[in-house]
Amino acid sequence: MSKERGNAVSDEKDNPWGLRTDSSRTSNPGFSRETTATEVANSFSNVVQDKTVVVVGVSPQSLGESITMAFASQSPRLLVLASRTMSKIKAVATKVKEQHPNVELQLVEVDLSSFASIREAATQINGIVDKIDILVNNAGVVDTTPRTTKDGLELQFGTNHIGIFFLTNLLMPKILKAAQKSQSKGSTRVVNMTSAGHLISPIRFSDYNFKKRPEDIPEDERPPSRPGMSFDPPPGKTYVPFVAYGQSKTANILMALSISHKLASEGVRSIATHPGSIWTDMSRNLDEEHLEMIKKTGDFWKNLDQGGATSLVAALDPKLAEDKDIIYLADCQVSVPAPHAKDPNAAERLWQLSEEIVGQKFDLGHTSNL
Repeated sequence: MSKERGNAVSDEKDNPWGLRTDSSRTSNPGFSRETTATEVANSFSNVVQDKTVVVVGVSPQSLGESITMAFASQSPRLLVLASRTMSKIKAVATKVKEQHPNVELQLVEVDLSSFASIREAATQINGIVDKIDILVNNAGVVDTTPRTTKDGLELQFGTNHIGIFFLTNLLMPKILKAAQKSQSKGSTRVVNMTSAGHLISPIRFSDYNFKKRPEDIPEDERPPSRPGMSFDPPPGKTYVPFVAYGQSKTANILMALSISHKLASEGVRSIATHPGSIWTDMSRNLDEEHLEMIKKTGDFWKNLDQGGATSLVAALDPKLAEDKDIIYLADCQVSVPAPHAKDPNAAERLWQLSEEIVGQKFDLGHTSNL
């Protein structure tokens, strides 16, 4: 978003989704939609150095690549790159080594649509690192065809949230270890990539796999009504791709809310980030109809380096450690998500549902304030 330095709150007309940003709550009020991940990393160079960083979702020509390259430019202690396809991780690793030959890298395969793969990847990562200072959950899918994960979940919810939830909690002991060792409380970060698409849908607690018609689920689980827009499925159908995607992106924010509140006293902060309007390889599964819908959602299209910037702010800005209630950033500044994505009751309910789905309890202790 175009704005002058020091303008604390952006106008809603600057953003087609109606999101407002507040630049008074970050260290750099001049950062905006034009800012790049490279610029953010350079600004917080001293924060990156000696950090162990795990980036999930790394492939060529992706936000994961731009985020990785930005971290690599500032000499982290270790970069762990995790993604579904090893050949794609290696392509990014080769680019890192060409530009930053002294950066230590570790590569791990993980399929977030498979509990077995997540368990194996977590075991590998936990064996590689002694601590995790920054975890960036960038991986995700968007699809217009009804599909399920290997464990029978609707693909977008199962991958974008449940997979991320499971992996993060399996890595949590190493995240907590980093927080215990840190001299700066709140500098240990879990960053979840979300989207303004979260505005489309709350969590469908009674029907997260999309087996029911909208009229058969509680009203507060249905997409909010918008003038000229309908998210109802066609007659006889139950699946709406963008509602499924929106549900998963709401889940990313609610998960960040849960972690920040549960672990605030331990020095762990979690923030969800909206990267802005950007074309990435994620759009490969969209048909022409849905591609046209996406094209209408943005008035400013970012390049990959700009798209990674907000996640770098969430991972590195020391000022964000001061307030656990900051859970969502857009255009490199603090923003406010939809009401259904900042509801603490929904956050705790989703946490419990996610534990039930993966079949494992993650008791983060008595620190929960939810």
